[in-house]
Amino acid sequence: MCELFGLSASRPLSAGETPLIRFPPRGGQTADNPDGWGLAWREPGDMAAGKFHLVKEPTPGWESPLFARLAEALVSDLVVGHVRKARFPPVNSENNTHPFRRQCCGRVWVFAHNGLVPEVVELERDNQERYCQPEGETDSEFAFCHLLGHLHGHPAGDWLAELARISELIAWYGKFNFLLSDGDHLIAYGHDRLHYLETAGDTEQVALIATEPLSGQGWTAFAPGELRIYRSGVLLERLLTHPPEPASKPAAMP
Repeated sequence: MCELFGLSASRPLSAGETPLIRFPPRGGQTADNPDGWGLAWREPGDMAAGKFHLVKEPTPGWESPLFARLAEALVSDLVVGHVRKARFPPVNSENNTHPFRRQCCGRVWVFAHNGLVPEVVELERDNQERYCQPEGETDSEFAFCHLLGHLHGHPAGDWLAELARISELIAWYGKFNFLLSDGDHLIAYGHDRLHYLETAGDTEQVALIATEPLSGQGWTAFAPGELRIYRSGVLLERLLTHPPEPASKPAAMP
């Protein structure tokens, strides 16, 4: 049910230095995610501007020559990737393909989601103070807009706590694992299905995030409801939320 890939590093890494090359087969060949793929990344020359390059197709990732070329040639210190299993809605289109990109709070954000939170669609549609309008139909993009609506206008020094709070609330409605980036940080929320791998040397720091481990030993599963934020491969903060089992759902989301 969709898979995520994230990279945050202290220097731009070539694809041969990461397990990114193993990600395209997860798009329908070695895993049941045949309904689209996408990559968002920052190139070395774009560091100051925090500009994202975004490429995606509503086709099986393992069959895409473009995805294969990017996985082999991409050089970056910040990557968010996704392969999709279409469930809500079961429609393949470019607008329904992750990652999604929006501008908010003076920054450009990208977002990719693994899970299912369909009730957020109606909650966001009923929101009279809705911050952004989804271009597609997925519960994932509606959840992204809901997150940005809460971050918009929030005090700069406290946005991570607000992100943790609203992530926990959205997780009440189903499964909510995601990667989020503002062009500088890599933010990962593991509701129930996410792993990380951190490596540190004398000259570099690297953090990898994946739904399922893409290489050998060393991967660690997120604690349920764990939010981790990285910058240049370094873990800046870790927050633990406590999303309950969705047996008793709130009538509305604050």
